[in-house]
Amino acid sequence: MKKINAAVILLGLSLCVPAVYADIALQAKDEVNGSWKLDHTKKNADSEENLKREDTWNFKDGKVTILHIPREGVFYDQPPVNYEVEGGKLKISILGRSDKYDVYSLVEKNDKNMTLKGKFGDLYFFNKK
Repeated sequence: MKKINAAVILLGLSLCVPAVYADIALQAKDEVNGSWKLDHTKKNADSEENLKREDTWNFKDGKVTILHIPREGVFYDQPPVNYEVEGGKLKISILGRSDKYDVYSLVEKNDKNMTLKGKFGDLYFFNKK
């Protein structure tokens, strides 16, 4: 009887826990190749606030170019920087710093959508162009 009660309690608690974004290991650069429109970001998995974005990230031949980045009411394009897959994570060089990287984990990916998680837990929701 005690085992059944414990199982019911654990089941009830598991239904109350919010969704957890688990990482998926990337195997190769070509898994992210193509043009991806950044639809919105979230500060973390629990955040209710979606920050609308209009960037387009173009992954091709080991380079990523980010276009149409909003900044203070205007838009700009970032020159291409290198990217690589290492340890199952996407590493994108920081512009002007060849020894520094932004590191992203793949959370979800299919033919039309991709979700990346930054090193501080922020989430990036993309649609395939």
